[in-house]
Order: sequence, then C-alpha cells, then structure tokens
Amino acid sequence: MARGPSSPVFLERRSYRRRRMQDAQRVLPVLGMVLWMVPLLWPSGDEAGHVTMSAAISYVFGVWCVLIGLSFVLWRGLQRGADEGVDAAGDP
Repeated sequence: MARGPSSPVFLERRSYRRRRMQDAQRVLPVLGMVLWMVPLLWPSGDEAGHVTMSAAISYVFGVWCVLIGLSFVLWRGLQRGADEGVDAAGDP
C-alpha cells in the first residue's frame, strides 16, 4: 500500500537535531577518556622522539578545556530546543 502525502516520512527537524545533540552529549565522556589515553601511546624515556612530561600535561589540559567547551555548546543547544517547546522525550 502506498502512503498518503499526509504521513511524514522523516522526523521533524528540531526533534531530530535535539536527539543527535543528546547522543553527542552521551558520547562526550567516552571521547574524553579516549583522548586522555593518547599520551599512554607516546614514546617515553630515552627513546628517539620522546614527548616531554610538560607537553603531555599541556595536551591533557587542552583536551579538558575542549571537553568543557563542547559540553557547554551542547548544553546551550539543548536549552534552546527546550525553550522552543520541544519536550525532553520528543513525544507530543
């Protein structure tokens, strides 16, 4: 049977974006843990091309700042969606 033109094929744009932002917010801690583990893969000690401890600490601090910024951006986007009348579950 063919669908009539009145039945929507896609989700509403606002609810779709809100759900993707919620998904990104859930993945953010996992991304942070993966990025914080990267210095464990760097060569250390007397090996050629080793990374200094100060560079590793700067990297970890930079990742921390980026995670804070991303979480703020996602939070603001979700707040804006809530202010426009989209409920948290996305259901009417």
